[in-house]
Amino acid sequence: MKIALWITVGFVVVVALVAGVGIWIFQKQIGKEDPEYIIQFLKENVDKGNVAATIHYNQEKWVQVNEDQLLPLASAVKTIIAIEYAEQAAAGKIDPNQEIPLNDLEIFYIPKTDGGAHQAWLKDVKIDQQMETVPLKEVTKGMIVYSSNANTEYLIHLLGLENINQTLEDLQLSSHEPIYPIVSALAIPQQIIQEEGSKKAALDKLKNMDMKEYRELTIATHKEWLQQPLNAQEKKQLIKDLNMDFQKVWSDRLPRATTAEYVSIMEKLNTKSHFSENVYTYLDPVMEGLMENPNNQEWLAHAGQKGGSTAFVLTMAMYATDQEGNQTELAFFANDLSTMEQIKLSKNMNAFQLKFLTDEDFRKKVKKVWSQ
Repeated sequence: MKIALWITVGFVVVVALVAGVGIWIFQKQIGKEDPEYIIQFLKENVDKGNVAATIHYNQEKWVQVNEDQLLPLASAVKTIIAIEYAEQAAAGKIDPNQEIPLNDLEIFYIPKTDGGAHQAWLKDVKIDQQMETVPLKEVTKGMIVYSSNANTEYLIHLLGLENINQTLEDLQLSSHEPIYPIVSALAIPQQIIQEEGSKKAALDKLKNMDMKEYRELTIATHKEWLQQPLNAQEKKQLIKDLNMDFQKVWSDRLPRATTAEYVSIMEKLNTKSHFSENVYTYLDPVMEGLMENPNNQEWLAHAGQKGGSTAFVLTMAMYATDQEGNQTELAFFANDLSTMEQIKLSKNMNAFQLKFLTDEDFRKKVKKVWSQ
């Protein structure tokens, strides 16, 4: 009995020790911010085709890594929707001060699928718990600053999917894939499971589904939700059915574009010369949440960004003009990431951007790496 007890105790101690070492290694690996990790990751993965980067500095092409490679955009695609919002506002087609019922946004909110973004936005925007509406401009800002997926889906409904995709043509983004309701797409696995009778059969069918059919299904689901929203139990079952295999298919099928195209968009936002002055009047307050920080106002004339992520993807598109007039546009897309890569890229992306913007020696180093 004593021997058995000591064996059990010893086993528990070993498990605890292994777990402790694992946590220590994990913490050491993510450690402090390291802006050079972005350079390292690009160098190590450039030939795999799962990463791309484009950087322009003062109208000069600084970095061009796989810049014509199509990769999933994740939430970076919301920039296009923000542009369409600003253009419709400038044209008087929508009123940015229109009060939007929160219940209309709730239709498209699927808990546990947005990293807490929607709830964080609600907490920030609601003055009191009794509020039932918020201005449209705050809904749009919540899509960009907090990356609320529910707000995104609502704006697709309000602005019109055809109008949003027409913006892709107006911006001459010839490689950019069509935008579709990405929240409604989360329900497609559940629908196919019900049709096929098993997750395995549903997964096989989904993987082989043509993108045109897939988009049509998401649009149909989007319209169905407007007529008959899912209840709490139905949303709970949707989440339950959405295992990692289905999440990977969802992630892989998100609209794709190139970093070259997104830098071209960032340039249009940065120079303030492509759209009418009236469009920027509505667009800048949405895109340039960074400028609400007094510290940023001290050294930046203006700056904006939109990133995105899934369990497998990390993207960033940003622009900035500093107080001395130096202009930077950057786009970075990565796909098929491991959990550790995802965490490390997320942790170091901001540090990389900041160092590039403020450190001339670092900028030269970045340029030198990709000019060899």
